[in-house]
Amino acid sequence: MPLCASEDLADLGQAVCFDVEEFGRKAPAFAVRYEGQVRAFLNRCAHVPAEMDWQPGQFWDADRRYIVCSIHGALYEPTTGRCVSGPCRGARLLPIRTAEQGGQVCWYPDERIQPLSNPSHP
Repeated sequence: MPLCASEDLADLGQAVCFDVEEFGRKAPAFAVRYEGQVRAFLNRCAHVPAEMDWQPGQFWDADRRYIVCSIHGALYEPTTGRCVSGPCRGARLLPIRTAEQGGQVCWYPDERIQPLSNPSHP
C-alpha cells in the first residue's frame, strides 16, 4: 500500500501518520525514518493502549534516540519497537512491514493489519 514519498520522511524527523484496520477495527499507525531506514508501528503504547505522539506526528524523545510515549514516558528502540525504559520494559510496539522503491514508501498488510475497508468508518 503506498504511504508517502521517500522524501517525506526525514531521518529523525516528523512521522507520517496513517490509519490501518486491525482485526476489523480502525487503528492509528505511524512511520519514521531512523538511520536511513523506514520503520512503521501501530500508534499504541505497549503499556496502556493509548496513542503515543505528544503532538501529531511527533514521536521522538528530546535526544532523538528513542520513540517516546507522551503519556507514560516509555522509551522504544526505533529499530525494533522494544521498550527499553518505562512501565512496559521488554514489551514491543506492533511493527508494520515497509519497503522503499522508486522514491516511494509502501506498507504491507499481514494477517492482523489490513488497509481500511471503509476509510470513513470510525
